[in-house]
Amino acid sequence: MNVKRWIPRIVAIALVAGGVAFLVMKKPWAKTATQVSFQTVTVGRGPIAAQVTASGTLSARGTVLVGAQVSGRVLEIFVDFNSPVKKGQIIAKLDESLLKAQIDQAQAAYDLAVANSRKAKVSLEDAERQYKRQQSLQEQQLVAGATVETAQTARDTAAASLVASNAQVSQAAANLKQARTNQSYATIISPTDGVVLSRAVDVGQTVAASLQAPTLFTIAEDLSRMQIDTAVAEADVGRLTEGMKATFTVDAFPGKTFEGVVRQVRNAPTTTSGVVTYDAVIDVENQDKTLRPGMTANVTFVLAQVADAVKIPNAALRFKPSREQLTALREQFGGGSGGRGWRGSGGSGGSGGSGDPRGNREGGGASGAGGAGGGNRRDYGDKKPVFKLEDGRPKMVLIKPGLTDGSSTEMLEGDLKPGDQLVTEISGLPTTTRRVGAF
Repeated sequence: MNVKRWIPRIVAIALVAGGVAFLVMKKPWAKTATQVSFQTVTVGRGPIAAQVTASGTLSARGTVLVGAQVSGRVLEIFVDFNSPVKKGQIIAKLDESLLKAQIDQAQAAYDLAVANSRKAKVSLEDAERQYKRQQSLQEQQLVAGATVETAQTARDTAAASLVASNAQVSQAAANLKQARTNQSYATIISPTDGVVLSRAVDVGQTVAASLQAPTLFTIAEDLSRMQIDTAVAEADVGRLTEGMKATFTVDAFPGKTFEGVVRQVRNAPTTTSGVVTYDAVIDVENQDKTLRPGMTANVTFVLAQVADAVKIPNAALRFKPSREQLTALREQFGGGSGGRGWRGSGGSGGSGGSGDPRGNREGGGASGAGGAGGGNRRDYGDKKPVFKLEDGRPKMVLIKPGLTDGSSTEMLEGDLKPGDQLVTEISGLPTTTRRVGAF
Protein backbone atom coordinates (compact mmCIF):
# COMPACT_ATOMS: atom_id res chain seq x y z
CA MET A 1 0.00 0.00 0.00
CA ASN A 2 1.36 3.40 -0.96
CA VAL A 3 0.94 5.62 2.11
CA LYS A 4 2.02 8.75 0.30
CA ARG A 5 -0.92 8.45 -2.11
CA TRP A 6 -3.52 8.45 0.74
CA ILE A 7 -2.09 11.40 2.75
CA PRO A 8 -3.69 14.14 0.55
CA ARG A 9 -7.03 12.30 0.56
CA ILE A 10 -7.02 11.96 4.34
CA VAL A 11 -6.27 15.71 4.72
CA ALA A 12 -9.13 16.62 2.36
CA ILE A 13 -11.59 14.37 4.19
CA ALA A 14 -10.54 15.90 7.52
CA LEU A 15 -11.11 19.45 6.23
CA VAL A 16 -14.59 18.55 4.89
CA ALA A 17 -15.54 16.88 8.18
CA GLY A 18 -14.35 19.92 10.14
CA GLY A 19 -16.40 22.28 7.99
CA VAL A 20 -19.53 20.17 8.39
CA ALA A 21 -19.03 20.06 12.17
CA PHE A 22 -18.62 23.86 12.27
CA LEU A 23 -21.86 24.43 10.34
CA VAL A 24 -23.76 22.00 12.56
CA MET A 25 -22.57 23.75 15.70
CA LYS A 26 -23.20 27.37 14.53
CA LYS A 27 -26.46 26.81 12.60
CA PRO A 28 -26.17 29.96 10.43
CA TRP A 29 -29.61 29.19 8.92
CA ALA A 30 -31.30 29.43 12.32
CA LYS A 31 -33.35 32.61 13.01
CA THR A 32 -31.48 35.02 15.28
CA ALA A 33 -33.28 36.89 18.02
CA THR A 34 -34.26 40.44 17.16
CA GLN A 35 -32.53 43.11 19.24
CA VAL A 36 -35.15 45.19 21.09
CA SER A 37 -34.36 48.88 21.66
CA PHE A 38 -36.26 51.60 23.51
CA GLN A 39 -36.56 55.30 22.85
CA THR A 40 -36.94 57.19 26.10
CA VAL A 41 -37.49 60.62 27.60
CA THR A 42 -36.29 61.86 30.98
CA VAL A 43 -38.44 62.84 33.95
CA GLY A 44 -37.60 66.38 34.98
CA ARG A 45 -38.31 68.88 37.73
CA GLY A 46 -39.11 72.58 37.51
CA PRO A 47 -41.88 75.12 37.06
CA ILE A 48 -44.88 74.28 34.89
CA ALA A 49 -47.75 76.48 33.76
CA ALA A 50 -51.00 76.03 31.86
CA GLN A 51 -51.14 78.68 29.16
CA VAL A 52 -53.20 80.11 26.32
CA THR A 53 -51.42 81.86 23.47
CA ALA A 54 -52.67 84.54 21.09
CA SER A 55 -51.33 87.36 18.95
CA GLY A 56 -52.27 91.01 19.01
CA THR A 57 -51.23 94.56 18.18
CA LEU A 58 -49.92 97.23 20.53
CA SER A 59 -51.64 100.60 20.52
CA ALA A 60 -52.06 103.65 22.73
CA ARG A 61 -55.00 103.47 25.09
CA GLY A 62 -56.38 106.65 23.52
CA THR A 63 -55.72 107.82 19.95
CA VAL A 64 -57.17 111.08 18.59
CA LEU A 65 -57.53 111.93 14.90
CA VAL A 66 -57.14 115.69 14.49
CA GLY A 67 -58.83 117.09 11.38
CA ALA A 68 -59.78 120.39 9.77
CA GLN A 69 -63.37 121.63 9.86
CA VAL A 70 -62.79 124.32 7.22
CA SER A 71 -61.04 124.34 3.86
CA GLY A 72 -57.89 126.27 3.16
CA ARG A 73 -54.21 126.19 2.34
CA VAL A 74 -51.79 125.09 5.05
CA LEU A 75 -49.65 128.08 6.01
CA GLU A 76 -47.72 126.79 9.02
CA ILE A 77 -47.04 123.48 10.79
CA PHE A 78 -45.58 123.63 14.27
CA VAL A 79 -45.16 119.90 15.08
CA ASP A 80 -43.75 116.84 13.35
CA PHE A 81 -43.69 113.07 13.86
CA ASN A 82 -43.01 112.06 17.49
CA SER A 83 -43.46 115.66 18.72
CA PRO A 84 -44.89 115.90 22.26
CA VAL A 85 -47.91 118.21 22.46
CA LYS A 86 -50.06 119.74 25.19
CA LYS A 87 -53.80 120.26 25.23
CA GLY A 88 -54.64 123.60 23.55
CA GLN A 89 -51.25 123.88 21.82
CA ILE A 90 -51.31 125.30 18.27
CA ILE A 91 -50.05 122.63 15.90
CA ALA A 92 -50.93 124.12 12.47
CA LYS A 93 -52.55 127.13 10.76
CA LEU A 94 -54.59 127.43 7.59
CA ASP A 95 -54.88 130.43 5.26
CA GLU A 96 -57.56 132.81 6.69
CA SER A 97 -57.98 135.13 3.69
CA LEU A 98 -61.25 133.63 2.47
CA LEU A 99 -62.52 133.24 6.01
CA LYS A 100 -61.86 136.92 6.76
CA ALA A 101 -63.71 137.88 3.59
CA GLN A 102 -66.66 135.81 4.75
CA ILE A 103 -66.57 137.64 8.07
CA ASP A 104 -66.63 140.99 6.28
CA GLN A 105 -69.62 139.88 4.22
CA ALA A 106 -71.44 138.65 7.31
CA GLN A 107 -70.64 141.91 9.10
CA ALA A 108 -72.07 143.95 6.24
CA ALA A 109 -75.22 141.82 6.17
CA TYR A 110 -75.58 142.33 9.91
CA ASP A 111 -75.20 146.09 9.65
CA LEU A 112 -77.81 146.19 6.87
CA ALA A 113 -80.21 144.17 8.94
CA VAL A 114 -79.75 146.52 11.90
CA ALA A 115 -80.41 149.54 9.67
CA ASN A 116 -83.57 147.95 8.26
CA SER A 117 -84.71 147.20 11.78
CA ARG A 118 -84.31 150.84 12.75
CA LYS A 119 -86.16 151.96 9.64
CA ALA A 120 -89.00 149.56 10.45
CA LYS A 121 -89.15 150.91 13.97
CA VAL A 122 -89.48 154.50 12.68
CA SER A 123 -92.19 153.45 10.25
CA LEU A 124 -94.09 151.79 13.09
CA GLU A 125 -93.87 154.91 15.23
CA ASP A 126 -95.20 157.06 12.32
CA ALA A 127 -98.04 154.63 11.63
CA GLU A 128 -98.96 154.67 15.32
CA ARG A 129 -99.20 158.47 15.30
CA GLN A 130 -101.31 158.47 12.14
CA TYR A 131 -103.67 155.95 13.65
CA LYS A 132 -104.13 157.96 16.84
CA ARG A 133 -104.78 161.18 14.84
CA GLN A 134 -107.45 159.50 12.75
CA GLN A 135 -109.09 158.15 15.87
CA SER A 136 -109.24 161.69 17.32
CA LEU A 137 -110.75 163.10 14.12
CA GLN A 138 -113.34 160.31 14.07
CA GLU A 139 -114.41 161.18 17.61
CA GLN A 140 -115.08 164.72 16.33
CA GLN A 141 -116.94 163.17 13.38
CA LEU A 142 -114.57 164.86 10.95
CA VAL A 143 -113.44 161.65 9.10
CA ALA A 144 -115.16 158.52 8.04
CA GLY A 145 -114.64 155.20 9.78
CA ALA A 146 -112.91 153.73 6.69
CA THR A 147 -110.11 156.24 7.06
CA VAL A 148 -109.50 155.09 10.63
CA GLU A 149 -109.45 151.46 9.57
CA THR A 150 -106.86 152.25 6.87
CA ALA A 151 -104.62 153.92 9.44
CA GLN A 152 -104.96 150.94 11.77
CA THR A 153 -103.96 148.56 8.96
CA ALA A 154 -100.89 150.65 8.19
CA ARG A 155 -99.88 150.55 11.85
CA ASP A 156 -100.23 146.77 12.09
CA THR A 157 -98.23 146.31 8.88
CA ALA A 158 -95.42 148.47 10.24
CA ALA A 159 -95.37 146.41 13.46
CA ALA A 160 -95.04 143.18 11.46
CA SER A 161 -92.23 144.71 9.40
CA LEU A 162 -90.37 145.58 12.57
CA VAL A 163 -90.63 141.97 13.80
CA ALA A 164 -89.30 140.71 10.45
CA SER A 165 -86.46 143.22 10.54
CA ASN A 166 -85.48 142.13 14.04
CA ALA A 167 -85.46 138.48 12.86
CA GLN A 168 -83.14 139.44 10.01
CA VAL A 169 -80.85 141.08 12.54
CA SER A 170 -80.72 137.86 14.54
CA GLN A 171 -80.03 135.83 11.42
CA ALA A 172 -77.26 138.16 10.32
CA ALA A 173 -75.74 138.02 13.81
CA ALA A 174 -75.72 134.22 13.68
CA ASN A 175 -74.04 134.24 10.27
CA LEU A 176 -71.44 136.66 11.57
CA LYS A 177 -70.78 134.45 14.58
CA GLN A 178 -70.43 131.39 12.32
CA ALA A 179 -67.95 133.21 10.09
CA ARG A 180 -65.85 134.17 13.09
CA THR A 181 -66.00 130.60 14.43
CA ASN A 182 -64.85 129.26 11.06
CA GLN A 183 -61.93 131.65 11.23
CA SER A 184 -60.96 130.18 14.59
CA TYR A 185 -61.03 126.70 13.02
CA ALA A 186 -58.22 127.79 10.74
CA THR A 187 -55.97 127.49 13.79
CA ILE A 188 -55.52 123.75 14.49
CA ILE A 189 -54.95 122.99 18.17
CA SER A 190 -54.23 119.76 20.02
CA PRO A 191 -57.29 118.42 21.86
CA THR A 192 -55.22 116.41 24.34
CA ASP A 193 -51.77 115.85 25.80
CA GLY A 194 -49.81 113.26 23.91
CA VAL A 195 -47.39 112.48 21.10
CA VAL A 196 -47.87 113.03 17.36
CA LEU A 197 -47.88 109.61 15.70
CA SER A 198 -48.43 110.79 12.13
CA ARG A 199 -48.70 113.98 10.07
CA ALA A 200 -50.71 113.84 6.85
CA VAL A 201 -50.15 117.36 5.42
CA ASP A 202 -47.31 119.64 4.45
CA VAL A 203 -46.99 123.41 4.20
CA GLY A 204 -48.72 124.72 1.05
CA GLN A 205 -51.07 121.77 0.74
CA THR A 206 -54.74 122.63 0.30
CA VAL A 207 -57.17 121.06 2.73
CA ALA A 208 -60.71 120.43 1.42
CA ALA A 209 -63.34 119.87 4.09
CA SER A 210 -66.46 120.02 1.95
CA LEU A 211 -67.81 116.49 2.64
CA GLN A 212 -65.91 115.32 5.72
CA ALA A 213 -63.14 116.56 7.94
CA PRO A 214 -59.77 115.37 6.59
CA THR A 215 -57.32 113.92 9.10
CA LEU A 216 -54.24 116.10 9.53
CA PHE A 217 -52.58 114.56 12.60
CA THR A 218 -52.85 111.38 14.67
CA ILE A 219 -52.08 111.95 18.35
CA ALA A 220 -51.55 109.22 20.94
CA GLU A 221 -52.70 110.40 24.34
CA ASP A 222 -50.08 108.64 26.49
CA LEU A 223 -47.48 106.15 25.27
CA SER A 224 -46.44 105.31 28.81
CA ARG A 225 -49.68 103.34 29.17
CA MET A 226 -50.56 101.14 26.21
CA GLN A 227 -52.86 98.24 25.39
CA ILE A 228 -52.84 95.07 23.29
CA ASP A 229 -55.90 93.94 21.35
CA THR A 230 -55.52 90.17 21.01
CA ALA A 231 -57.44 87.66 18.91
CA VAL A 232 -58.27 84.74 21.24
CA ALA A 233 -59.79 81.59 19.75
CA GLU A 234 -63.31 80.72 20.87
CA ALA A 235 -62.04 77.43 22.36
CA ASP A 236 -59.81 79.36 24.80
CA VAL A 237 -61.77 82.54 25.53
CA GLY A 238 -63.85 80.87 28.25
CA ARG A 239 -60.70 80.32 30.31
CA LEU A 240 -59.79 84.02 30.42
CA THR A 241 -60.92 86.40 33.16
CA GLU A 242 -60.45 90.09 33.85
CA GLY A 243 -57.42 90.79 36.01
CA MET A 244 -55.54 87.72 34.72
CA LYS A 245 -51.82 88.22 34.19
CA ALA A 246 -50.31 87.88 30.73
CA THR A 247 -46.82 87.94 29.28
CA PHE A 248 -45.81 88.82 25.75
CA THR A 249 -42.86 89.27 23.45
CA VAL A 250 -42.26 91.49 20.44
CA ASP A 251 -39.94 90.90 17.51
CA ALA A 252 -38.11 94.18 18.17
CA PHE A 253 -36.70 92.85 21.45
CA PRO A 254 -36.04 89.11 21.08
CA GLY A 255 -35.52 87.29 24.35
CA LYS A 256 -37.20 90.00 26.44
CA THR A 257 -40.54 89.28 28.10
CA PHE A 258 -43.04 92.00 28.99
CA GLU A 259 -45.99 91.77 31.38
CA GLY A 260 -49.58 92.99 31.28
CA VAL A 261 -53.01 92.52 32.84
CA VAL A 262 -56.26 91.58 31.10
CA ARG A 263 -58.58 94.60 31.37
CA GLN A 264 -61.50 93.37 29.29
CA VAL A 265 -62.67 90.34 27.34
CA ARG A 266 -65.06 91.75 24.76
CA ASN A 267 -68.20 89.89 23.75
CA ALA A 268 -68.18 91.05 20.13
CA PRO A 269 -66.94 88.16 17.93
CA THR A 270 -64.74 88.49 14.87
CA THR A 271 -65.08 85.85 12.15
CA THR A 272 -62.24 85.42 9.66
CA SER A 273 -62.39 82.56 7.15
CA GLY A 274 -64.80 80.74 9.42
CA VAL A 275 -62.59 81.12 12.52
CA VAL A 276 -64.24 82.94 15.43
CA THR A 277 -62.05 85.01 17.75
CA TYR A 278 -62.66 87.45 20.59
CA ASP A 279 -60.75 90.58 21.58
CA ALA A 280 -59.02 90.35 24.96
CA VAL A 281 -57.67 93.80 25.85
CA ILE A 282 -54.45 93.83 27.88
CA ASP A 283 -53.16 96.88 29.75
CA VAL A 284 -49.40 97.38 29.48
CA GLU A 285 -47.15 99.79 31.38
CA ASN A 286 -44.58 101.43 29.11
CA GLN A 287 -42.86 103.98 31.32
CA ASP A 288 -39.54 103.74 29.48
CA LYS A 289 -41.32 104.17 26.09
CA THR A 290 -39.68 100.97 24.83
CA LEU A 291 -42.82 99.63 23.15
CA ARG A 292 -44.30 101.39 20.13
CA PRO A 293 -47.76 101.44 18.59
CA GLY A 294 -48.33 98.87 15.87
CA MET A 295 -45.89 96.27 17.18
CA THR A 296 -47.07 92.66 16.94
CA ALA A 297 -47.24 91.01 20.36
CA ASN A 298 -47.12 87.25 20.93
CA VAL A 299 -49.17 86.95 24.11
CA THR A 300 -49.26 84.15 26.65
CA PHE A 301 -52.07 84.06 29.21
CA VAL A 302 -51.00 82.22 32.37
CA LEU A 303 -54.02 80.20 33.58
CA ALA A 304 -52.29 78.32 36.42
CA GLN A 305 -48.73 77.50 37.42
CA VAL A 306 -46.71 75.36 39.79
CA ALA A 307 -43.28 76.58 40.87
CA ASP A 308 -41.69 73.16 41.51
CA ALA A 309 -43.18 70.04 39.94
CA VAL A 310 -42.06 66.61 38.78
CA LYS A 311 -42.55 66.94 35.02
CA ILE A 312 -43.56 63.95 32.89
CA PRO A 313 -43.01 64.48 29.15
CA ASN A 314 -46.34 64.04 27.38
CA ALA A 315 -44.74 61.70 24.87
CA ALA A 316 -44.45 59.11 27.66
CA LEU A 317 -48.14 59.51 28.51
CA ARG A 318 -49.11 58.98 24.89
CA PHE A 319 -47.16 55.72 24.60
CA LYS A 320 -49.47 52.64 24.52
CA PRO A 321 -47.91 49.25 23.63
CA SER A 322 -50.06 46.82 21.65
CA ARG A 323 -50.97 43.28 22.76
CA GLU A 324 -48.52 41.79 20.24
CA GLN A 325 -45.70 43.94 21.58
CA LEU A 326 -46.48 42.89 25.14
CA THR A 327 -46.37 39.23 24.14
CA ALA A 328 -43.04 39.73 22.38
CA LEU A 329 -41.61 41.56 25.36
CA ARG A 330 -42.64 38.71 27.67
CA GLU A 331 -40.89 36.24 25.42
CA GLN A 332 -37.84 38.49 25.22
CA PHE A 333 -37.48 39.38 28.92
CA GLY A 334 -39.48 36.63 30.58
CA GLY A 335 -42.71 36.91 32.62
CA GLY A 336 -43.94 35.96 36.02
CA SER A 337 -45.06 38.01 38.91
CA GLY A 338 -42.24 39.91 40.50
CA GLY A 339 -39.71 38.61 37.94
CA ARG A 340 -36.98 40.67 36.40
CA GLY A 341 -38.55 40.57 32.94
CA TRP A 342 -41.35 42.70 31.60
CA ARG A 343 -42.91 43.80 34.87
CA GLY A 344 -46.18 45.39 35.89
CA SER A 345 -46.86 48.54 37.83
CA GLY A 346 -45.01 49.43 40.95
CA GLY A 347 -46.24 51.97 43.43
CA SER A 348 -50.00 51.91 43.69
CA GLY A 349 -50.44 48.82 41.53
CA GLY A 350 -47.94 46.41 43.06
CA SER A 351 -45.57 44.35 40.90
CA GLY A 352 -45.98 41.89 38.12
CA GLY A 353 -49.57 41.20 37.12
CA SER A 354 -50.91 43.35 39.95
CA GLY A 355 -50.50 46.46 37.85
CA ASP A 356 -54.31 46.67 37.75
CA PRO A 357 -55.33 48.84 40.74
CA ARG A 358 -58.32 46.51 41.22
CA GLY A 359 -55.96 43.56 41.81
CA ASN A 360 -56.95 41.57 38.69
CA ARG A 361 -54.36 39.30 37.15
CA GLU A 362 -54.22 38.04 33.63
CA GLY A 363 -51.41 35.55 33.68
CA GLY A 364 -48.06 36.95 34.57
CA GLY A 365 -46.20 40.19 34.28
CA ALA A 366 -46.64 40.83 30.58
CA SER A 367 -50.35 40.24 30.66
CA GLY A 368 -50.65 42.37 33.75
CA ALA A 369 -49.07 45.26 31.95
CA GLY A 370 -51.24 44.51 28.99
CA GLY A 371 -54.05 46.50 30.56
CA ALA A 372 -52.32 49.57 29.18
CA GLY A 373 -52.16 48.08 25.74
CA GLY A 374 -54.57 47.46 22.96
CA GLY A 375 -57.35 44.90 23.19
CA ASN A 376 -57.60 44.53 26.96
CA ARG A 377 -57.66 48.12 28.23
CA ARG A 378 -58.21 48.51 31.96
CA ASP A 379 -59.82 51.30 33.95
CA TYR A 380 -57.15 53.10 35.97
CA GLY A 381 -59.51 55.80 37.24
CA ASP A 382 -57.77 59.16 37.46
CA LYS A 383 -54.33 57.62 36.88
CA LYS A 384 -52.32 57.04 33.74
CA PRO A 385 -49.80 54.29 32.94
CA VAL A 386 -46.26 55.11 31.90
CA PHE A 387 -43.39 52.68 31.30
CA LYS A 388 -40.18 53.21 33.19
CA LEU A 389 -36.95 51.64 31.97
CA GLU A 390 -35.01 49.85 34.72
CA ASP A 391 -31.80 47.96 33.93
CA GLY A 392 -32.85 47.79 30.29
CA ARG A 393 -36.27 46.35 31.16
CA PRO A 394 -39.58 48.24 31.01
CA LYS A 395 -41.82 48.53 34.06
CA MET A 396 -45.32 49.98 34.15
CA VAL A 397 -45.93 52.74 36.72
CA LEU A 398 -49.26 54.44 37.43
CA ILE A 399 -49.12 58.21 37.95
CA LYS A 400 -51.79 60.79 38.69
CA PRO A 401 -51.41 63.69 36.25
CA GLY A 402 -51.93 67.33 37.16
CA LEU A 403 -51.25 70.60 35.34
CA THR A 404 -50.00 70.41 31.75
CA ASP A 405 -48.40 73.00 29.50
CA GLY A 406 -48.83 70.96 26.32
CA SER A 407 -45.37 69.36 26.35
CA SER A 408 -45.03 68.22 29.96
CA THR A 409 -47.46 67.23 32.71
CA GLU A 410 -47.16 67.62 36.47
CA MET A 411 -47.09 64.36 38.44
CA LEU A 412 -49.33 64.58 41.52
CA GLU A 413 -48.88 60.95 42.61
CA GLY A 414 -46.61 58.17 41.41
CA ASP A 415 -43.37 56.26 41.91
CA LEU A 416 -41.16 58.38 39.67
CA LYS A 417 -38.32 60.78 40.36
CA PRO A 418 -36.35 63.26 38.23
CA GLY A 419 -33.89 61.49 35.99
CA ASP A 420 -36.00 58.36 35.41
CA GLN A 421 -36.21 57.19 31.81
CA LEU A 422 -39.70 56.66 30.35
CA VAL A 423 -40.37 54.66 27.19
CA THR A 424 -41.86 56.48 24.21
CA GLU A 425 -41.09 54.00 21.40
CA ILE A 426 -40.09 50.36 21.00
CA SER A 427 -38.02 49.14 18.05
CA GLY A 428 -37.32 45.59 16.97
CA LEU A 429 -40.72 44.04 17.80
CA PRO A 430 -43.19 42.41 15.38
CA THR A 431 -45.60 45.34 15.36
CA THR A 432 -45.24 49.07 15.53
CA THR A 433 -46.13 51.12 18.54
CA ARG A 434 -49.75 52.18 18.63
CA ARG A 435 -50.36 55.78 19.71
CA VAL A 436 -53.51 57.49 20.88
CA GLY A 437 -54.48 61.09 20.92
CA ALA A 438 -52.40 63.64 22.81
CA PHE A 439 -52.82 63.64 26.55
